Amino acid sequence: MKVTGQNVYGTLKYESGVHRVQRVPQTETQGRVHTSAASVAVLPEAEEFDVEISMNDIRKDIFCASGPGGQSVNTTYSAIRLTHIPTGIVVQCQDQKSQLKNFDKAFEELRTRVFNLEYSKYLDEIASKRKTMVSTGDRSAKIRTYNYPQGRITDHRINYTIYNL
Repeated sequence: MKVTGQNVYGTLKYESGVHRVQRVPQTETQGRVHTSAASVAVLPEAEEFDVEISMNDIRKDIFCASGPGGQSVNTTYSAIRLTHIPTGIVVQCQDQKSQLKNFDKAFEELRTRVFNLEYSKYLDEIASKRKTMVSTGDRSAKIRTYNYPQGRITDHRINYTIYNL
């Protein structure tokens, strides 16, 4: 569910956890109370994700390409190896005859790999935050109980109960 408006996250961020609802359904002929639980995680909207790679963070190695192509491949320093120093990711390209084209292709591949690594870390961080917000999701980890037959709401974090709702 997505909630929008002014200061929505600030207002709802403490609602994360398990909410328990106790009610007597209309279809219940013997008046038994049914209990349901809903796990709630309140997270700010994810921002646009991008990775900036500084050229100071890249080591550039230039070497002769290998493989088919005869002597022109073996004598021309057109192959590129880029190493992203902070992550240790290494990308090599020797597909093109031009050093500049190989650099562009290798840099794009390096940028993609660094982006995937950083995005994976970002998703892990969000999952970790969500997990701490709802704990196990078990009914015993409740933060609030809404008991409709008794007209009562209990906030279990501060041990406060309101009646006559």
